[in-house]
Amino acid sequence: MNFSTVLGHQTYHFADLKTLLAKASPARSGDYLAGIAAATREERVAAQWALADVPLAAFLQNPLIPYEQDEVTRLILDSHDPDSFTILNAMTVGDFRNWLLSDAADSNALTAIRKAVTPEMAAAVSKLMRVQDLILVARKCRVTTAFRNTIGLPGCLSTRLQPNHPTDSAAGIAASIVDGLLYGNGDAVIGINPATDNIQQVTTLLHLLDDFISRFEIPTQSCVLTHVTNSLLAMEQGAPLDLVFQSIAGSEAANRSFGIHLDMLKEARQAALELKRGTVGNNVMYFETGQGSALSANAHHGVDQQTMEARAYAVARAFDPLLVNTVVGFIGPEYLYDGKQIIRAGLEDHFCGKLLGLPMGCDICYTNHVEADQDDMDMLLTQFAVAGGTFIMGIPGSDDVMLNYQTTSFHDALYVRQVLGLKPAPEFERWLVRNGIFNETGGLATGAALPDSFQKWLRLEQQHGQ
Repeated sequence: MNFSTVLGHQTYHFADLKTLLAKASPARSGDYLAGIAAATREERVAAQWALADVPLAAFLQNPLIPYEQDEVTRLILDSHDPDSFTILNAMTVGDFRNWLLSDAADSNALTAIRKAVTPEMAAAVSKLMRVQDLILVARKCRVTTAFRNTIGLPGCLSTRLQPNHPTDSAAGIAASIVDGLLYGNGDAVIGINPATDNIQQVTTLLHLLDDFISRFEIPTQSCVLTHVTNSLLAMEQGAPLDLVFQSIAGSEAANRSFGIHLDMLKEARQAALELKRGTVGNNVMYFETGQGSALSANAHHGVDQQTMEARAYAVARAFDPLLVNTVVGFIGPEYLYDGKQIIRAGLEDHFCGKLLGLPMGCDICYTNHVEADQDDMDMLLTQFAVAGGTFIMGIPGSDDVMLNYQTTSFHDALYVRQVLGLKPAPEFERWLVRNGIFNETGGLATGAALPDSFQKWLRLEQQHGQ
């Protein structure tokens, strides 16, 4: 295909679809690092102009990474649904944008085309969208999942309670869990990043979480964010594992750098399903992604980082996850330089994931050496919630003392729920009311005290750690 356009008195030529997508991407440091970004704003506009005229069918005919070389490409093309693609077959990328923004593309229509849209199509159309466009379309996409509660219902915003500790102290983790619950956090998952990532420590943490959830009959799920091979070992040893976690990326080579492949994920999902630990659903996978991961592994194949991120969502979609989390600002300024780039990337990721049918969360975060601050995070938090985001992070003081980055705090969920009239997952909200943490109107109960049973459990964990 010929990808060229005239802008002003200059004709811009783009060698192939991969180059066109990279040049059309909104500016971000990772694409400059890779040497594939537009050299000027004029070239970026010209690329977007040319991209708007590309037929959606071209993405099926011109895979960005060859089918024979990459199992993610094979997954994308082999799982594509030609029947539901009928409505899109005659559209260009520009036509697709216009249709997505129209009243015809309501929630039911967007659900019907999920399997027709490839990640590359989603990434392409996002490059033609303003922030308000990304928010409007994502808000219309409805994705619901369930394990011990129901995630993603209209009017709800869930949180991952992240009680990380730099030494995996049981007492420290327990204190953070109780603190988060008292702010109404934890309905998406109570998930720990272990400081010591070995099977013995993973199993210890799984028992700690299971003991707390079972003891207080909390309608939520737990996860220790360890490598999938550790999760498989833990299940073999009889550990009480709810969700299988894994970081994923958008190419076979990038996933190999994580030490995984698709068959491994399939094996782990099947093992978790056989445990039958869910009560209201059987979505047992939790994936995390982030723009720049493929480039950092030198496994991006010359594809821009936002399109590579969208390809990771094809991997996630194949395993019917409970949660998918874009850890948008975690990798650093080499990939997303400042608050403006992080905000745009977070909304792009959410849009692409929801369009593909995924329950998208966002770790609204930044590292300490990036040009961003908490005001930037407040903007992304608010926009993400308006866009119908599924879940965010809840961390003591918004500062993860183990991973050493800045993110959203326990009270940030209270803020955005109050401003937008959002609630936790319904099963979890009922538990909060029943235990005197929330009142009947969905706010924090006035004068709520730490329940005696929580205090006793905390004392036990403190004694255990001594």
